[in-house]
Parts: sequence; structure tokens; C-alpha cells
Amino acid sequence: MTFVATLAPESLWLHFDQILTIPRGSKNEAKIRQHVIDIAERTGLSHEMDATGNVLVRKPGTPGREDAATTILQAHLDMVNEKNSDVEHDFEEDPIEPQRDGDYLTANGTTLGSDNGIGVAAALAVMEATDMAHGPLELLFTIDEETGLTGAAGLSGEMLRGRQLINMDSEEEGALYVGCAGGADSSLTVPLATTETPTGARALNIRLHGLKGGHSGVDIHLQRGNAIKLLLRALNAVALRSPFQLARLEGGSAHNAIPREAFAQVVTQHADEFADALRAELAEIADEFRPAEPNMKLELTDSETPPTAWDQNTTNTVTRLITGLPHGVMSMSYDIPDLVETSTNLATVIPQGRDLVIGMSSRSSVDSALVALRQRIRATGELAGATVVEGNAYPGWKPNLDSHLLEVVKRIHVREFGVEPQIKAIHAGLECGLIGEKVSGMDMISIGPQIEFPHSPDERVKIDSVGRFYKLLTATLEELAAGT
Repeated sequence: MTFVATLAPESLWLHFDQILTIPRGSKNEAKIRQHVIDIAERTGLSHEMDATGNVLVRKPGTPGREDAATTILQAHLDMVNEKNSDVEHDFEEDPIEPQRDGDYLTANGTTLGSDNGIGVAAALAVMEATDMAHGPLELLFTIDEETGLTGAAGLSGEMLRGRQLINMDSEEEGALYVGCAGGADSSLTVPLATTETPTGARALNIRLHGLKGGHSGVDIHLQRGNAIKLLLRALNAVALRSPFQLARLEGGSAHNAIPREAFAQVVTQHADEFADALRAELAEIADEFRPAEPNMKLELTDSETPPTAWDQNTTNTVTRLITGLPHGVMSMSYDIPDLVETSTNLATVIPQGRDLVIGMSSRSSVDSALVALRQRIRATGELAGATVVEGNAYPGWKPNLDSHLLEVVKRIHVREFGVEPQIKAIHAGLECGLIGEKVSGMDMISIGPQIEFPHSPDERVKIDSVGRFYKLLTATLEELAAGT
């Protein structure tokens, strides 16, 4: 047990403290799922698991509230595993190390997992609560949200009896979310032709790091640097005056995280000239991005010369392809002020055998714009000779401003905190879109505490906002149980 268990409200933070010790990266949710089941069995609650691996726990209404409408509380079990490259941490075994930083809880060089661990902890606290009134509850714990919402995509809609759902995966205090973007991934595979390293060539290792990264949806408008894009931009410029061949290229770690680091190995017969040119290019880029990325750093070191490198045509193709692929905000919403409508994230570059695989993650609240963006990515990739595979798209969630649930939560927010909440849509994927598609007539809203910089080692949650989030949640359940 850490200091986290002593924070208020203890009923929620105690569960989050336990969650910090359980490995739960996407597609590795078996232990956290069993943890949920163990708590359900300990408290005598019925539960079931669908074929995908999602878990549903049912809790009867408190005495006198048994006949109220059923409310669904929903959170996802998985987290994004991201760490700084100089941090030793095994996400398969090691617990997350929490740290307090003033008013915030963060982690020691890794993601914290407050996305969506706080939502899971809130649901577990409600499961065990004996001191609050509520109607019948269905507590839905989905898996594999962070790699494409595949848990919700495979959800059996027949499991759910309720028709009002509170999603606990948004990350802004004082905001009620009523809509989200849809999205889809694209994968571009480039074959790597190699040749013997030229006689007399030197090898250099290149590392661009120190960037902030962040969530590819909620942080994309901040115009932070993409380490992969910036490194290849610099290499493409250097290639015009100092020839080189790539021997390795790698960067990014998750489809929904803006890449913070990128690595390359080059071979060149003009190493000093190349190094000077690369430093000059990245110095200009660093100056351009300094307001958003003050800690961007370039490391350039000699390395053992490999026996082979990519041939010149492959080097040129990859360099130009990544330079030409889109990244960032494509358009803003015409309807909702300050809302990103369409964006894309050049998320990963991963060597796989004799291929290089480039991962793209695109989002939009307009279906036609998402289709057009993916067509642009496909066209760019195919012009470079890449094989392009498009993953299945997930739907957005269209706002319903006449929602009864929205009206109730707005009223409670004013009553409890004395201010009107903001009504928003988010440029990120929430599982509400998929759940609403599977269960017609579902009335939904998304709430959460203040979580900043998710999907990066800078992730932090504002401690006192968690208490207010939980108060809003429990007060809403009591109000709904009264039938108002």
C-alpha cells in the first residue's frame, strides 16, 4: 500500500492504489479482469463475461429503489504503456510507482494509468458501497480500448438491460461530454532492399528525444512535435546536400500517442559533413518548435558499422514518404467552437524483418472527412510503393442535447458545485459510439476528473478533482434512483 490509499475519497483511492500494482496494458487485461471478478464475488454480486472478454457486474438497487431504471457505469480496464527511454520499467511485472507533485498525482517516468484507472476505481468503489442510495446498476468493464476500442466493438449488446449509461473515461473536470470522434488506423508496409555498406563509410546513431508526446486526440491541437516527422524532415533536407543511407529507423510506441522519440542509424562516406548538416537542420526545427517543445534534444554518436544498409532508392523512398505523410490537425469543426474535426497521427515506424511498417491513426467527427483522409494516406503510400492496409473504422457518437441524463447531471452539477458545466464533444474515441451503435436508444454521457497529458510519462491527475468527480457520480446515481 502506498500513500495513494490515504487520499480522499479513500473508498476510490484505495482501489486505484491496488490497480497500480496490476499489469494491464492493452491485450494484457487478464489479471485486472480477475481482480474485478474477485471483488464482485467477495461482495456477492452476479457477473458475466462475454466472448470478447468484457465483464459485466450487476448490483441490485438499494431498498426502496429496486424498481428504478437501471443505470450502466462503464470504464475500460487497459492502459497505455509508455515510459521514458532512460527509465527501467517492465510493464508486464512492475507496479506503477506513484509520485505526488503538488496538487497532482503522477508516476515515476511512466504513464500513470489514471486513464482509465480512476474510472475503474470509481466503479469498484460503487460496487462495494453500502452507504449510498441507487437503483439497479450494471457495471461494465471493457478491454482493449486503447488499441482501437476492440473490446467495445466485440461487446455483446444483449448483456445490457439498462438504457442510460455513464461513461467515466473523459478527462476534463467541469465538462460533460455528449459526443466524440470516430476513427480508424492505416498501416503502410515498405519493403526494404539492402546493399553492402560502402567501403570507408562510417555509421552514426541518431536519437531525437525530449518531446512531450501526448494523446493523439485530445492533445493534437497543441501542435507538439512528432519526433518521427521532425527527424525525417531533417534527414530529407540533409539528403539534398550530403548523401547517406539508412540502416535502421524506429519511433513511436502506440497508435494513440504522439511520438516522443525517434531513432535512426545511417551510413555515410561524409560523416562530418552529414553530422554538421543534421545538427543545423534540427537546430532550426528546435527553434521553430521551442514554445511547444523546449526540451527537444538531438543525440548523434558513432556506432559500429553494419555490414549492410538500405539501398539508396529505399532510403529515398522512406525519407520522402514519411516527410509527405500528413500529421496533425486537418480541419476544425464548423459547428462547435475550438473542436478539432479531423486529424491524423503518424504514430509508429517499426522494422519488421525485411519491411518497415508505418502506423497512422486518423480521427474525425465527420464520416466523409475520415474517408477522404484515409484515401489521402493510401494514395501517398501507394505512390511510394507501400502496401496499405486499413483497419476497421469505429463510429463517432452524435450529441443528443435533449438527453434526459444530460439534464439530470447538469442540474446536479449546479446544485453541488454552484456552476454550470460545459457541454462538449471530444476529438478522441469514446466507447459510447460503439455501445450506442449496438444498443439502440441508449442515453449516454461521459464524465471524469482532471487528467492531463494522458498516454505519455507526463500523465497526471488533479487529486482534488477526483473527489468532485466521485461526488457528481454518486449524487447522480441517487437522483436517478429517485426517478427525477
